[in-house]
Amino acid sequence: MSTPSSPPRRGSLLLLLPIALILLVLAALFAWVGGWFGNARLTPQKMMDLAQGSGTQAPGFRRAHSKGVCFAGTFAPTLDAASLSKARAFSQPSIAVIGRFSASSNNPYAPDGASPVRGMAVQLKTDDGQEWRIAMNSFPFFAAATPQAFQAMNEAGKPDPATGKSDPEKMKAVLAAHPEIAAFQAWAKTAPRSDSLGNTRFNGVNAFRLTDPKGVDRMVRWSMRPRTPFVAMSPEQLKAADPNFLMTDLDQRLAAGPLVWDMVLQFAEADDPVNDPSKAWPDSRKEATIGTLTLAHAEPQATGPCRDLNFDPMILPVGIAGSDDPILRARSAAYSVSFNRREREISTGKSAYPVNQNGAAR
Repeated sequence: MSTPSSPPRRGSLLLLLPIALILLVLAALFAWVGGWFGNARLTPQKMMDLAQGSGTQAPGFRRAHSKGVCFAGTFAPTLDAASLSKARAFSQPSIAVIGRFSASSNNPYAPDGASPVRGMAVQLKTDDGQEWRIAMNSFPFFAAATPQAFQAMNEAGKPDPATGKSDPEKMKAVLAAHPEIAAFQAWAKTAPRSDSLGNTRFNGVNAFRLTDPKGVDRMVRWSMRPRTPFVAMSPEQLKAADPNFLMTDLDQRLAAGPLVWDMVLQFAEADDPVNDPSKAWPDSRKEATIGTLTLAHAEPQATGPCRDLNFDPMILPVGIAGSDDPILRARSAAYSVSFNRREREISTGKSAYPVNQNGAAR
């Protein structure tokens, strides 16, 4: 005669609890990315709606940093890099790279000198099948500490349709609520602009956690520092420059030889704000050069391999993990929304990009 099954033991239920929590967190993440819940006033969709409506948006292009150029090259880690992370990118002798330079405008035809912000994005695929995607900018720190503050800044800066100008009182209110934004505005007004992408330093303002082969964790930020000497442009030169002078200069420099950047890590100390990208860490922090990025080729993004890549900074290999920086998480979610929108425009034939010889939209 069969006997009734005994009720689950308390220990078995406790063992299942971590699995349930993981599933709950994953479900919550996908829901937030989808814009189904979260901050009632801000979703990734709303962030991209504002970016899309803030200027001349061309279908099929990125919602931010629309203007860009693809590049290809290699990344080679230093001999000491492998001691800092077990990620294969820190030990594989040479890795093929696909990347993209960009301007901050959502207008793909904006003049190169219109904004002080320039971007560099890189994709590394290692021989163990993993990917590392890196997104950097020319500013030394981010404009705001939270996605809400960044959205408020962009909303306050949006021109009034009636006057064509933004309301200074709205920006004053934003600065009172989020004083860190003032530091970024001061940088944007005074920072010298280089005459070339090839001599521009690009910074990863978000912090990441490296795990070395012994299991030791370190919080770091990284930057790409050019070996080509910096040359600033005067306001008069910027005003007179060709709208595509950065792209033209890049082609000319690469025709003469490769361009090289050193990838440098900056290590956080105990009191450094690892979850606030609006705060730069002191220059006195320990640094280490972990590799060199060598660019050999560039081509227009309309036909280049970078065009349909989503340079999501949270696509990371084993040995590198994101911090709890809310801006980092928001970037990842917003990039996904931008990617899905432009891919949908491409697939439905609404893209402003040209068409390949085989008739397929790029």
